[in-house]
Amino acid sequence: MLTTPIVGAGAQSFDKQRTAFRNSYTQENSGDYQGAVNSVKSVYDDASYEINLRLGWLSFKSGDFKQSEAYYRKAVSLRPYGIEARLGLVFPLTSMGNWTLVNSVYEEILAIDDKNSIANYRYGIVAYGRQDYVKADKLFSKVVNIYPFDYDSLVMLAWTKLKLGNTLEAKALFQKVLLYSPDDASAIEGLSNIR
Repeated sequence: MLTTPIVGAGAQSFDKQRTAFRNSYTQENSGDYQGAVNSVKSVYDDASYEINLRLGWLSFKSGDFKQSEAYYRKAVSLRPYGIEARLGLVFPLTSMGNWTLVNSVYEEILAIDDKNSIANYRYGIVAYGRQDYVKADKLFSKVVNIYPFDYDSLVMLAWTKLKLGNTLEAKALFQKVLLYSPDDASAIEGLSNIR
């Protein structure tokens, strides 16, 4: 839904927000994450999705994972069908090692958009790392079906197929990786494991 332009007193508020965001980008680019947080906090509005999303990211970058989680959760509550805040929420949850919640967030994203390539790929990485190759296969396959020549997904799907013992499929996928990156070390190693 589009909103009407900001006028009068609201325009002054917008100008302050715009300046705070501009300052926060400059501070972030120079590595002053806490300064960037403080800039955005100076115009904090509990009902602003954009402010909560930005503070989620900046709090994560500054190492305050609990606060990052809180801001991202607030952004999710403001836009319940949104995906970007959920993708951001995964960063602090992963940093805190809360894999149960990481999995839940990816499941939420895929319930909203089951073809989301970022969520499918990242959730596939989590599943692969946990040696749940059946789940990883399903997730990476979705991405490769949508992006058939995506390097990252191809190489992970190839390794997943190899772990599942599907050597013919693994070989074909490793060969596709080598078409993308002819000297790819991971694909060459994978092929050397297939007899």
